[in-house]
Amino acid sequence: MTTRVWDYLAEYETERADLLDAVETVFNSGQLVLGASLRGFESEFAAYHGVGHCVGLDNGTNAIKLGLQALGVGPGDEVITVSNTAAPTVVAIDGTGATPVFVDVREDDFLMDTGQVEAAITERTKCLLPVHLYGQCVDMAPLKALAAKHGLSILEDCAQAHGARQNGTIAGTTGDAAAFSFYPTKVLGAYGDGGAAITSDENVAAKLRRLRYYGMEERYYTVETPAHNSRLDEVQAEILRRKLRRLDAYTAGRRAVAQRYVDALGDTDLKLPKTVPGNEHVYYVYVVRHPRRDEILERLKAYDIHLNISYPWPVHTMTGFAHLGYEKGSLPVTEKLAGEIFSLPMYPALSPDLQDKVVHAVREVLSTL
Repeated sequence: MTTRVWDYLAEYETERADLLDAVETVFNSGQLVLGASLRGFESEFAAYHGVGHCVGLDNGTNAIKLGLQALGVGPGDEVITVSNTAAPTVVAIDGTGATPVFVDVREDDFLMDTGQVEAAITERTKCLLPVHLYGQCVDMAPLKALAAKHGLSILEDCAQAHGARQNGTIAGTTGDAAAFSFYPTKVLGAYGDGGAAITSDENVAAKLRRLRYYGMEERYYTVETPAHNSRLDEVQAEILRRKLRRLDAYTAGRRAVAQRYVDALGDTDLKLPKTVPGNEHVYYVYVVRHPRRDEILERLKAYDIHLNISYPWPVHTMTGFAHLGYEKGSLPVTEKLAGEIFSLPMYPALSPDLQDKVVHAVREVLSTL
């Protein structure tokens, strides 16, 4: 049996009846777009985070893009973020017409080095976009201070941090708004694409609702500012409503998997994830490090274990962003990590037996390097 970093089939088998009932609920509702399921999910997701508003969107990329636009980001502006992230973070910035500006990450936890942010601020800087990477939060206190000092907004990229907390504060509630992805692999994943933005600012929420609906209010009437169709599908919204009730259980399952890795691999020379003090990690992915990463991954294929790298190509090195002018070596920690990091299987339904198979293979490979 091929082992990969993620598999939804075990979860589906357990939750099948509820998920199919979600589909039936929508099909029997008489409204397939912007209906009761979406309104219910938005209300419940906002309540889970203790904020005033949630706007369901079609994917996480548009959650970032529309979130930025709702905060007033547009052509000529700059948004400070990191290059050690999924490309959609930066694609979304580019989609607003703004320019992404990168700072490096910290080597021990892979998160934005907030100590570099102020030096990157210019008169064109409009927004700070911290990425709560791999399941834990960027240090938000210094970013809040910088935003207040320089008159900037903060949009949190929470695509990988559903339910994560920092000093008791849930991810997505420190900044002015936050963007979420519900891609199937996420901690809270749909059965297809999906996304959302949350905020406690009524004006930002109103802009988000218009931006997801051609620039109109939520009925076909008149365009105020031209935009696209970016609505969250009713079926996915109802599925997410059901799964939201299990989010804390999913997180507990992920933490149990993470602890088994610590117990089984803590004595090897594999560098395991570090949780920042004050953070409550939700382990969207379980990212480890080794200087001979590529050799390890190749040898694991002999055990029919195929693992991912998150991420092998820093965004600033990609051809599509060459125009930004970042030269090799400009973000040394990010570039070093790109050659060493890889992900072990991580999802709540990962069985101890399958995890033991992975651990055994990893230990075997490490012993022969």
